[in-house]
Amino acid sequence: MKELVEVIAKALVENPDEVVVTESMKDDELVIELKVASSDMGKVIGKQGRIAKAIRSVVKAAASRDDKKVIVEIQ
Repeated sequence: MKELVEVIAKALVENPDEVVVTESMKDDELVIELKVASSDMGKVIGKQGRIAKAIRSVVKAAASRDDKKVIVEIQ
């Protein structure tokens, strides 16, 4: 899942070197934190959060194959 989020985020931003993705377990959920440069934050979130919702939907679909619950946090 980490690699999936990283590939999507790097394709969206102007500074792909500043994309940092970390994974951690919280209870029985996998938490993926996405950090980008402040100048790229708008590109990752999108108008009314549409791109952020799309990223979360893709990750949720990929996680459903493995019966995992995944939370994507954008910082």
